[in-house]
Amino acid sequence: MNHFPIFLATTGQRIVLSGGGDAALAKLRLLLKTTARISVFAADPAPQIVAWAEAGELTLNRRALSHGDVLCAALFYAADEDDVEDKRTAAIARGEGALVNIVDNLADSAFITPAIVDRDPVTIAIGTEGAAPVLARAIKADLEERLPATLGTLARIGKGFRKMADALPFGRARRDFWRDYYFTTGPKAMSEGEENLRPALETLLDSHLRKTARPGHVAFVGGGPGDPELLTLKARRALDEADVVIYDRLISPEILELARREATMIDVGKEGFGPSTPQETINALLIEHAQNGAQVVRLKSGDATIFGRLDEEIDAIDAHDIGWHIVPGITSASAAVAAIGQSLTRRGRNASVRFLTGHDMQGFADHDWAALARPNEVAAIYMGKKSARFVQGRLLMHGAERNTPMTLIENASRPDQRVLETTLDRLPDDLAAARMSGPALTFYGLAPRAAALAATEFPLEEMA
Repeated sequence: MNHFPIFLATTGQRIVLSGGGDAALAKLRLLLKTTARISVFAADPAPQIVAWAEAGELTLNRRALSHGDVLCAALFYAADEDDVEDKRTAAIARGEGALVNIVDNLADSAFITPAIVDRDPVTIAIGTEGAAPVLARAIKADLEERLPATLGTLARIGKGFRKMADALPFGRARRDFWRDYYFTTGPKAMSEGEENLRPALETLLDSHLRKTARPGHVAFVGGGPGDPELLTLKARRALDEADVVIYDRLISPEILELARREATMIDVGKEGFGPSTPQETINALLIEHAQNGAQVVRLKSGDATIFGRLDEEIDAIDAHDIGWHIVPGITSASAAVAAIGQSLTRRGRNASVRFLTGHDMQGFADHDWAALARPNEVAAIYMGKKSARFVQGRLLMHGAERNTPMTLIENASRPDQRVLETTLDRLPDDLAAARMSGPALTFYGLAPRAAALAATEFPLEEMA
């Protein structure tokens, strides 16, 4: 992020602009929405700028900018559409302490003006750091269409009510009140007439003041394989409401960004055969925060019910009478098999699929390898990179064909996803050569769709 978005208080501030043509007009149409004092310097201003000056909306100086003209200004716009003149006026403005924007010159500007969706006092700024202004305008158009015109009225009346709402305890109680107002009570009252908004707010506040605090609660949320677009709507809502998020190592940064900024974020990552947060510590954190009244999200990679030690955590909070619910997620096997264009089951090939984990070696060793070694069996092996040679040995020992297809998908669904196609015979060596460092899921008995079709047309025996 090269440009940090902020909202500048403009009341009583001075903003200076040099220029009188189309670029100046475009900036002034936006600046005139503010409460700043605007000064324009232009020897030959457009008629609209003259009209604004005559209406008292800005101060027009019919000359070129000179030294002393930008003193005490917060912002300066160089909009003469002439590189030499823009460079001259920008140098004056910098010397006199103003932040400088040179129109269509990102490199020499101290700030940029984003595309803005205006539902005063609700303002949405959209920036692409100058890389894609067309995209910014498209996003603006989309938001303009989605946001109701009444949003500004709701926010304006709500703003005037904030001090009364401060009677509610800080934190969740206030958030619940404002959520009710903006998404339920407010729009309903607005549909019946703006005069109903204030009475509706007073009634709503009274009901919230009489409410008892919501008890602490734990939501076990499946975070999916990493792509934030694969999160369920219910998972996103849980993240938005969470006071505390206790998350696993494989949760992607993009998903963590969806949590509220005020939420307490606790990393309890575990690494196979490496550093781990003890399960007892995780259980204790869940209990501690829920008993303190927090709405807790226990965010697990993939689906919380598959290899997530979910039962242990539920048993721990059940012992303290803490409420909980489960939000399913897309498990890594589903995302990974989609990445290779296959299905986990197929008529005439396999009617069932096994989910195994290579992390629990003791349980892994006890698996029914003889059944899995039969032709056309399919298994999804989670966390199986370090157990690849063990898997190969067990399956070969029980009669599996050496040319059985094996596919590893690293970082399934993420931008850096990689697919390694190999066979049971070559599995450990090909995996070592690939140097996979991210989480990977191994499919036994499945090849990527294109490779599987080619193998059908040209059997491996014939190709040898």
